[in-house]
Amino acid sequence: MDIHEFFMGNVLDAYTYFGAHLTENGVVFRTLAPNAKEVFLIWEGGGWKPMPMERVHDGGIYEITIPDAIPGQMYKFRIVPGSDSWATIDHCDPYGFGMELRPKTASIIRSLNSYCFHDEEWMRNRGDHRHKPVNIYEVHLGSWMTNSNDVNGWYTYEEIAPKLVDYVQKNGYNYIEFMPLSEHPADCSWGYQNTGFFSPTSRYGNADQLMRLVDVCHQAGIGVILDFVPVHFAVDDYALNHYDGTTLYEYPARDVSHSEWGSCNFMHSRGEVCSFLQSSANYWLSVYHFDGLRVDAVSRLIYWGGNENRGTNPAGIRFLKQMNQGLHLLHPDAMLIAEDSSNYPGITKPVEYGGLGFDYKWDMGWMNDTLDYFRQYPWIRKSEYHKLTFSMMYFSNEYYLLPLSHDENVHGKATIVQKMFGDYEQKFPQARILYLYMYAHPGKKLVFMGSELGQLREWTETQQQDFAILQYPIHDAFHNYMTELNHLYLTEPALYQGDYTSDGFRWLDCAQEKKCIYAIERQSGDSRIIVLLHMSDEGSQMYSFTLENCEGLELLLHTDWERFYGNVPEPQDKYLTGDFVRGGMQFTFELPPFSGVMLRVIPSADWTGKK
Repeated sequence: MDIHEFFMGNVLDAYTYFGAHLTENGVVFRTLAPNAKEVFLIWEGGGWKPMPMERVHDGGIYEITIPDAIPGQMYKFRIVPGSDSWATIDHCDPYGFGMELRPKTASIIRSLNSYCFHDEEWMRNRGDHRHKPVNIYEVHLGSWMTNSNDVNGWYTYEEIAPKLVDYVQKNGYNYIEFMPLSEHPADCSWGYQNTGFFSPTSRYGNADQLMRLVDVCHQAGIGVILDFVPVHFAVDDYALNHYDGTTLYEYPARDVSHSEWGSCNFMHSRGEVCSFLQSSANYWLSVYHFDGLRVDAVSRLIYWGGNENRGTNPAGIRFLKQMNQGLHLLHPDAMLIAEDSSNYPGITKPVEYGGLGFDYKWDMGWMNDTLDYFRQYPWIRKSEYHKLTFSMMYFSNEYYLLPLSHDENVHGKATIVQKMFGDYEQKFPQARILYLYMYAHPGKKLVFMGSELGQLREWTETQQQDFAILQYPIHDAFHNYMTELNHLYLTEPALYQGDYTSDGFRWLDCAQEKKCIYAIERQSGDSRIIVLLHMSDEGSQMYSFTLENCEGLELLLHTDWERFYGNVPEPQDKYLTGDFVRGGMQFTFELPPFSGVMLRVIPSADWTGKK
């Protein structure tokens, strides 16, 4: 690490210098505490007796080497502030690679070189995700599946790996996004208020075990994305809060020092803070082989407090540009995803062209409009018809990802299925067409765990997913539907290759306000998919449309098939012919209420001999 560039905020490898590192002479410990009067190491091998650390740099870097320290031992830094207004306190290591399980607070010496990955083929071929299917299953690791043999109900990283991988593969997802796995003191924060930005949470094990989880995913062909939180941190005084007796990491002014969640806001105008955060981002991608980062609360970095009326935050914007540009140089095939609800332009434009440099932006507008539409009484949908077409008016502005995340399944908002209009049995056919619309719409996909079960209970971090509800036929049928839809998405190029091209999507018909019918075509090369959606409850509707260069259609999916708990028998012959008319071949479909179909277009040259 270049120390000068560290203070300038330009490094991404600060974790290779700070923290606890194994050397030929033992373990060297380094920490940054520029305003401290004294800094001591206390560790279990030394009986927790204070050992003075040497100030080795004018910027306030302290160092000590312990010849007999070994991996697995606990340690802290005892910092004596330069001001009498703050008492001496024992801190965990901001750059520590491991921590004790809450409520204990010591850092743990870890070797980062003891695990050997076996994912060379995956790492070599993981790029070009814009033209590949990206179907993300968002997971909170502690509550996806609980362990009855553990007092806290947790599986370790390596214990849960084969269970999760098998489930994700069978259900048709090819990426997992983990809610934050860095150390945090409160389970109820879900990892979004961190104390250990370089420490995998000890709830589920240690560094080697997390590496094993990622490795198992990669060997199974599953990518892994990690939630990353560079906006704020936990207020606990043993961690970053007033680390050296001053506001080293946070703002000194109260009106900007604390977030809406009660946590401390990082001060991104400090070079040390920027180097710390972007080194953390690089650490997870480099050391653990994560395939991307979903960056939390980006609007809070763009605008003061996330409020456009308060104006932009130049330091936050500069930090995002520098971090993203640096990460892309080191990891050009990794995904950087912005969780951003603002209208700030250029989120996914490269930094060199004036943008922020993300690969994808969550399409929160699509999410809100879509869920609002499906909450409506069906007869209101006629006047709200274009809530479902509006997203394509702005879609070309950014590289969008469509999220139905954990945020839409908590805090009294109801789960996705529960949000649907109507009574219990009415909700499921509408949820089936909602997801068909989502997978027909351009943009990569993300759904939260439990959604595939038609779960009706809001998510809580204390309880595993309701897998037992699959004993009920309506939920089992919905689960089978979601699995089939997911696998179609992974195998039909038209549904993903042209996500961000002008010819990859077109409305065949978006002017059926009275019938509440939509017709969509997705295309990539010779692959063409037609999706018809009927959002009304006013009985079956006859709908006709005409296609060029088409000899027939293959029925891939009907949301109202009986095996999905619908009312339509599944035909044995799924190849369909229409009537030749001027301009192509005309097809007429009967669409039951709350139903949709997915059809593959058979080009004229390929239809010979099919019936």
